[in-house]
Amino acid sequence: MSDAAQREDLKRQAAEQAASLVQSGMVVGLGVGSTAIYAVRRIGALLASGELRDIVGIPCALRVEEEARRLGIPITTLEDHAQVDLTIDGADEVDPQLNLIKGGGAALLREKIVAQSSLREVIIVDESKLSARLGTTWALPVEVVPFGWGAQARWIATLGAKVSLRLREDGEPLLTDQGNYLLDCNFGPMDDLETLAARLSARVGIVEHGLFLGMATDLIVAGAAGIRHIQK
Repeated sequence: MSDAAQREDLKRQAAEQAASLVQSGMVVGLGVGSTAIYAVRRIGALLASGELRDIVGIPCALRVEEEARRLGIPITTLEDHAQVDLTIDGADEVDPQLNLIKGGGAALLREKIVAQSSLREVIIVDESKLSARLGTTWALPVEVVPFGWGAQARWIATLGAKVSLRLREDGEPLLTDQGNYLLDCNFGPMDDLETLAARLSARVGIVEHGLFLGMATDLIVAGAAGIRHIQK
């Protein structure tokens, strides 16, 4: 088995371990990413086999909703179910305190809305996503309204980041499911996450940022030595 195939197999194992935490009758947040999609597919298989019953899912992106419907997972909303029992999601970078950078999949706003409504937030990653300090390997995505996005980019640059507008392959700005732009903000390794998060959240025109602080309750890591499950 090639290294890439082995990594994919470990990601699938981690996702299936996370899916094993789902119980019949739960409201489940369906996350975004190459690892999280394995969990969505496993939940669909468990429903199809009858091992799980009466599950409803709240997808964190339109493309996840499409996949969930294809798999026969009933879809609901936070209007009908304000509390999510368990969310399974991915992350771009994770520090030892289980703080996260998310947004590589352009779904950070919906992901954070679902996460804050979840009793349990289970993050599944491969070990390449682990860092001693957030920002070491990943730029921080920041979702902004299209109007005045350049002003937000210049302001974020004054905080010490190298800022770029995320583009599609055709060179046009990538749009989130909410029709917003994404700024990828490379701060390098970050120290005071709480202060940065508060400053970004307070800025008019910034819709949300990809710092998920204190939201993860579980981390399932796929690595060369197998699968690890870390609980906060």
